[in-house]
Amino acid sequence: MNRTKSVFLILLLCACFAGVQAASTDSVHVVKLADDGTTVLNETTVDYQWMEKNLPVLGDGVTHYYHQGPVFAEDKEAQWDRNETANFKDRGAVKGTNVADLCDLVGGMAPGDEVMIKAGDGYHIEFGYQNVYEPAPRQGPIGICWYNGEDATVGERQGVGYPPDYHAGMRLVFFADDSTNPEGKHVFGNQDMRECFPPERLHLFNDLYPSTSGYTVKWIDEVRVYEGGYNGVKNVPVKSLQGSAAVETTEVPTAAKTAQSPAPILGLLAGLGLAGFAWRMRG
Repeated sequence: MNRTKSVFLILLLCACFAGVQAASTDSVHVVKLADDGTTVLNETTVDYQWMEKNLPVLGDGVTHYYHQGPVFAEDKEAQWDRNETANFKDRGAVKGTNVADLCDLVGGMAPGDEVMIKAGDGYHIEFGYQNVYEPAPRQGPIGICWYNGEDATVGERQGVGYPPDYHAGMRLVFFADDSTNPEGKHVFGNQDMRECFPPERLHLFNDLYPSTSGYTVKWIDEVRVYEGGYNGVKNVPVKSLQGSAAVETTEVPTAAKTAQSPAPILGLLAGLGLAGFAWRMRG
């Protein structure tokens, strides 16, 4: 009996700490790195209030934008679902900021550079210059979303409003047009990905099935521009660069970071309280 309660206590504590890591974000650290991958050339931090006020806004808070999950068909060509018929992922009626505009705050990208979009838990994904600065309409601008005007009616709930109420934010969403969807929806589908991305950047679920849903990183806290491209391992989590002792090489507007949401801390305290109760009840 004591062993069971101890296991319960450990699992509860793990859940609490996981909750702290998986929290919505309200600001993003933008940094440009030299071609050695470590020298910081420029950096700034902006919150969503500053982005909404000072940079062009993607989305209107009414129009829903979709990505597409894997299509589990035996036929390889059918997995691309050319006519966009299956497994849409509604990311909500979002508004956000173009990744290209954020990159420009620290000097921008050039052909051959890569931008990394990083989540608070270390997960990251990279994009090349063309997909960031010259996206085809069927792909649309790549946006970091900080507002959701209406949630999905099916599937994953994102939360409505600004972070922390928009609990999936800040989240990466492609603002695709409706030119390739027979229902007139703004879907960045798997066939769109095949048409717009080079083969080495295609996202495959379980390394088998095309899925644009894999691009929609949640809880974004960092945008990194790598001169000459990112040379690290693609599927290994990375640590944050925030707090680096860099000296900015150009004058960049920096917004004061807003206070972090108390929700993760409150969740941790509540979890510790429950754990303490379970410990006192041990027999």
